[in-house]
Amino acid sequence: MTRLIIATRNDHKVGEIQTILGADFECLTLRHFSNATEVVEDAPDFRGNAVKKALALAYWLYGQRDGHSVTNEIPGFVLADDSGLEVDALNGAPGVHSARFAALDIGGAGNSSTAENNEKLLRLMRDVPLGKRFARFRCVIALTAVGPDPVQVETFEGACEGRIETSPRGLGGFGYDPLFTPNGYNQTFGELGEAVKNGLSHRSKALAALKQRFAVQ
Repeated sequence: MTRLIIATRNDHKVGEIQTILGADFECLTLRHFSNATEVVEDAPDFRGNAVKKALALAYWLYGQRDGHSVTNEIPGFVLADDSGLEVDALNGAPGVHSARFAALDIGGAGNSSTAENNEKLLRLMRDVPLGKRFARFRCVIALTAVGPDPVQVETFEGACEGRIETSPRGLGGFGYDPLFTPNGYNQTFGELGEAVKNGLSHRSKALAALKQRFAVQ
């Protein structure tokens, strides 16, 4: 079994990753390492943020290996991802600012609520016709080993094309899911359910590439 330490405290994200990867992978999270270093996600793109988080956690874990029983058991791999929504009519926004889209208006440093982000997106898209509401979810995953000098970082990318609806539909998923309808479907991610979403999402495509990486070893 491959053990991964995922650089997040987002339980929904971790559950999605574990479901997609399956029983051959065991996923730990930052909840297992309460003192793990916090990383400022200030890179200009998803890849930069994912790599930065993966390296920071890998270095920290190596430094803690003598004082933490879970760390001693690994050494394993660190996985970090960055993902978000890119809207063509907004020149690719919110992009790397997807989680703090609304907070940008007030100079806030933290993330905005889902309701605030969705409200801002709908407001900015109010006058965009249905035929021009193209968008995609994009995910970049960074993988590196825990060690004294984990400079080897592999990245895996996935994208899911679709469109932005004029109002939210569905109670499933999280974030912008109730506003996003993937190509080939008439239901949003908020309506399709986890099983369908996990088969075609941006994260599932990036994770599929990661699984293939381990399959060829």
